[in-house]
Amino acid sequence: MAREDVRIPTRDGLSLGAWFFGGGDGRRPCVIMAHGFGATRACGLSKFAERFQAAGMHVLVFDYRFFGDSDGEPRQLLSVRTQLEDWASAIAHARGHADVDPDRVALWGTSYSGGAVVVAAARDGRVAAISSLVPMMDAQAVARDMRRVEGWSWMLRAAWRAIVDATRSFFGMEPLRIRIVGPPGSAAAITAPGAESAYLALVGPDWVNAVCARIMLTGGTFRPVLHVAKLPCPLLVQIGERDQVVPVDAAERAASLAKEKATVLKYPADHFDVYEGELFERAVADELAFFERHLLERSPRSSA
Repeated sequence: MAREDVRIPTRDGLSLGAWFFGGGDGRRPCVIMAHGFGATRACGLSKFAERFQAAGMHVLVFDYRFFGDSDGEPRQLLSVRTQLEDWASAIAHARGHADVDPDRVALWGTSYSGGAVVVAAARDGRVAAISSLVPMMDAQAVARDMRRVEGWSWMLRAAWRAIVDATRSFFGMEPLRIRIVGPPGSAAAITAPGAESAYLALVGPDWVNAVCARIMLTGGTFRPVLHVAKLPCPLLVQIGERDQVVPVDAAERAASLAKEKATVLKYPADHFDVYEGELFERAVADELAFFERHLLERSPRSSA
């Protein structure tokens, strides 16, 4: 099925690269998607989007500023604040589309963006549904697990690199970048066993394995779990029971705080297993069922 290259204007004058997958004629629900930590839309999101499109939903898939073909300098800067601003811009863009029912806009996120969609929806107040796949719900829980697995010396080196990068930024110098993913013990943001090969199997030809090192400090305050109670809509939380990248207990806590709004599904999976093969098929089928229930079965808003 066809997709269209589009640009999403941000509130501060930048432009985000995006794809629009049209789900058919007339006003329809729209699922907005973005990838996880350091990934771009070319890293396997099309096959999720195509399933939603085939079910009759529009899909808007975008890259955050500083990544992919989106605007922004310095390149490869992961900023929680600006990523949430980009979600707000994408939501506004989708609602302004002539063929989108503005009352049936849903958010889909995975890993790092699986937490971002929770915060974005809580801030927006009108989102109709949220799908959160193997989500990062609490950066403090991530830091706890990293201390346990990699040790204090690794944590201190990561903090030092982050301070150096932030200092260089203050003086207008080129950022200090680290790898997004690497083997255990390496100077990378993601070092879980098996993560490097699994992540690299997903990436597109233009993906860059680098991120500004300051995220190892600035990202520590990102705690989507604290926003779950404010959600205005149903939440699907899909948990990999063997996840070594994001803390399972944080995702479970987030779901419990959402109470009756949450649907929790668990899979015998590590973090990246849900993007390929049988576990992908299970995960995307569950997402489709969730969106059909909360988007497609809702009556569209009158165009009058």
